Amino acid sequence: MTTDGGAERPELRSGRVPARTSRRALLGGGVGLGLAGLLAACTGGTPKPSGSPTGSPTGNGATASAGPTASPTPRGPASWQALAAAVSGRLLRPGSQGWDSARVLENPRWDDADPRGILRATSDADVQAGLAFARNTRTPVALRAGGHSYTGWSAGGAPGTDVPRSLVISTQDLDGIEVHADGTATIGPGARLANVYATLAAQGRAIGAGSCPTVGVGGLTLGGGVGVLARSFGLTCDQLSGVRVITPDGTAHDVSATTEPDLFWACRGGGGTVGVVTSMTFRTRAAPGVLLFELAFPWSAAAVVVRAWQDWAPTADDELWSTLKLLNGSRHTTPSITVTGVWTGSKTGADASVDGFVAATGARPTRHTAEQMSYGTAMSTLAGKPQRVSEAATSSIGTTKLTDAQIDVLVQHAEAAGDVSGNLEGGVSLDALGGAVARVGRTDSAFPWRSALMTVQYTAVFADGSDPAPFDAYVRAFREAMSPAWGSAAYANYCDAAITDPSDYFGVNTSRLHRIAEQADPDGLLSQPHWV
Repeated sequence: MTTDGGAERPELRSGRVPARTSRRALLGGGVGLGLAGLLAACTGGTPKPSGSPTGSPTGNGATASAGPTASPTPRGPASWQALAAAVSGRLLRPGSQGWDSARVLENPRWDDADPRGILRATSDADVQAGLAFARNTRTPVALRAGGHSYTGWSAGGAPGTDVPRSLVISTQDLDGIEVHADGTATIGPGARLANVYATLAAQGRAIGAGSCPTVGVGGLTLGGGVGVLARSFGLTCDQLSGVRVITPDGTAHDVSATTEPDLFWACRGGGGTVGVVTSMTFRTRAAPGVLLFELAFPWSAAAVVVRAWQDWAPTADDELWSTLKLLNGSRHTTPSITVTGVWTGSKTGADASVDGFVAATGARPTRHTAEQMSYGTAMSTLAGKPQRVSEAATSSIGTTKLTDAQIDVLVQHAEAAGDVSGNLEGGVSLDALGGAVARVGRTDSAFPWRSALMTVQYTAVFADGSDPAPFDAYVRAFREAMSPAWGSAAYANYCDAAITDPSDYFGVNTSRLHRIAEQADPDGLLSQPHWV
């Protein structure tokens, strides 16, 4: 499983998009070993030079070496001292220089993290040594890429989590980004989205991914990768052509659709349940122009806006993606309802589509902005300013349209975020699916929710150091209130420790994912709470 569920898409706060207000998402949200943090990195068995992944790509996007290669450390280190001597990266222990900054995640609620050690891997060999040490000493392992685990599992042991004190294998330094002449890009899972977007855009290329700038691309991709271009580009995992993964026995595998396809399948939405990813190769596209738009409506129109949006957004032209947010809290003088979106087609087409949606609401927007910009500028604008925020979150999969009565429940619970003492901002975000996401079969990758209309994220942001219990209770009660409409399904990158059945994340793919994980990790070295 993964421990680092990279929160993929940060939440768009209310307010004008050009102001670059902070957004926090789950896009990168992750789960134990299986979700987001699986992690990893992008180099081969030698230290990564100049931040670039090792290995030259082949025609199908996998790295040049075909098939598994034996671990360079058949037995490996059996003490902390031996592990430190065996790696080219840095092994941190409690009290060492840099320890306090290294042990915290992006969510300050896990700042009391107390792992046994943190290995900042810089090569395949470092990951192999860390896994060998864990096997030899029976030390639990937690995996981390971007550090956005909603559950805190990638902290390697923190109050309020089910994870024992562990060795954290961090792949955040495996962050190389290399664009190849054939249009593919090899990226280390530790690469942050802001850097991925900027590097690709500088070369006129693009992938579809999340919006939170600090999410690691590894965790995001392994859990599926819902993002701001999902309807035109597909999920981030749909754009994968090759993965280098280190299984718990220390073997490095270069996998693709034709080489070890089961492992490759599991890396496409299975949350990293099969090993530590150290490199990912993506098919890129020419960077499109982007029209970025935002609409705000009076709260009195919330129900009609939700009704019109669910009829429009999941079935709109594939070039349009949008998110609908209903938020309230002490940061708001009144509850807010906003629709933010991107369009990669002609401005004329965007205007017609958005105007049709507005007309269907029967309401007059209080704000309507639209700006044409480059791909790189749009991704930077959507990301906003990076910041750490204490947050509670959970999710649903919006499989059906809501009835009028169910829309009323949604609106009422979003408004009730303002009744939770200390809730700075909370509510719900609905992110449109459909389009390219729906053109992949539900068993063709480990992500099963291909026919769903939307992913749904319930959030509550609170002051650092506050007791998280009331905010966890709020988001989980919101999810429960919507279960008559949407059942118990959830998005793996928006993991929640209260969701204990892995089939809620993986649906019809759970048994196959379990079988592959059992074969790759028969001793459960990488197992995380509530994972397959």
